[in-house]
Amino acid sequence: MKIDAVKWGGVLLVTLALMAGSALTAWMWQANDYGQQLAAKEAAYQTERTNLANANSAQILAEQGKRLALEQWLAASDQSHYRALTDEKTKQARLRDRLATADLRLSVQVDATTTGCDGVQPTTGAGCMVHGPRRAQLDPAHAQRIIGITGDGDQGLIALQACQEYARAAAR
Repeated sequence: MKIDAVKWGGVLLVTLALMAGSALTAWMWQANDYGQQLAAKEAAYQTERTNLANANSAQILAEQGKRLALEQWLAASDQSHYRALTDEKTKQARLRDRLATADLRLSVQVDATTTGCDGVQPTTGAGCMVHGPRRAQLDPAHAQRIIGITGDGDQGLIALQACQEYARAAAR
């Protein structure tokens, strides 16, 4: 009986060893399979992230290109606006200098229907060769003020034109 018990004990021990070995093998096979699935998912995830990063980079580069083009356009527009303002200021300064040196005189047209204080049209002097409407010269100080006012108006028109160009470009 002892031999049968030892025999059955050995069989039981071998059976348990085989069961433990097969369980270990199954566990290792499942772990390997699960590891491969995780690796495949990780690779797909990494590929997706790389594609998204590349798409974002392309979009950022496109936006930077647009911004650079806009900055260049604004710089060119500002330069032309500045040039127009500078040219206009130079013209005004020359005109003021000519008025100050009496090289140039401003005059206004006098109404032809205006009569003198006795109701008679005043006559032209004997040496006057002016044909056409009568004119009266302005005081140089008044002429300077008029030139200043028109200069401010010209600068306003140039600024308005620059704003309109910007609005047209922004609307495109």
